[in-house]
Amino acid sequence: MAARLVALSLVLNLILLHMSGAAESAVAKPPIPNPTTDFIKSSCESTSYPVACVQSLSRYANAIGQRERQLAITALSVSVSRTRSCALFVKEMGPVKGVKPIEHNAVRECIEFMDDSVDRLSQSIRELGLLGKAEGNDFAWHMSNVQTWVSAAMTNQKTCLDGFDGPHVDANLKAAIRPRVVDVSQITSNALSLVNRFASKNRTATQTKTP
Repeated sequence: MAARLVALSLVLNLILLHMSGAAESAVAKPPIPNPTTDFIKSSCESTSYPVACVQSLSRYANAIGQRERQLAITALSVSVSRTRSCALFVKEMGPVKGVKPIEHNAVRECIEFMDDSVDRLSQSIRELGLLGKAEGNDFAWHMSNVQTWVSAAMTNQKTCLDGFDGPHVDANLKAAIRPRVVDVSQITSNALSLVNRFASKNRTATQTKTP
C-alpha cells in the first residue's frame, strides 16, 4: 500500500512538472527589438495618421534602415503608388452605366487631380535624390521645392474629394471612391510630415556644426 502511494505521488509530481513547463512555454516572450522598425514607429509618431504610417512603411524597414532621407523618399514612393492606383480605380468609374453628366465631370476632374498629384510627388522624389550633400541655402531651396509639391498634391486630392460632395452625387459612387481618396490623402499627409521631419533634423544638424 505504501509503495502504491509513493508511486502515485511520483506520477502526480511528474504531471505537475509537465503542466508547469507547458504554462511557462505558453507565456508570450517579449518581442526582440528591431532597430529599423523601431525607427519607423518613432518617426511615424510625428505624423497625423501614425497607424497608417507604420503599416505602409514597415515592409520597407530593411531598405530604409535608420536614414531620415530614405524614410521620406520611401513614404513619397508609397504615396505615388497609392495615388496612381486610386487614379486607375477612378478611371474605371467613368464609363459605368448610369453615371450622370455631373458625376462624370467629377470623375474626370478627379482623374486629372490625381494624375497631377502623381507628377508632383514624383518630382519630389527626384528632388530629394538631388540633395546629395547639399547644405545651407542649397538644402533649403531643394526642400522648399519638395514641400511645395507635396502640399500641392494634397490640395489636388482634397479638391478631388470636394467634387463628390453634395446631394447631386450618387451615394454608391461616392462610397466607392471616397475611401480610396481618403486613404491616399492620409498617406500623402504622412509623407509630408516625414519630409518636414527630415528637413528639420537636417537644419538642426547643420546649425550644430556651425561654430
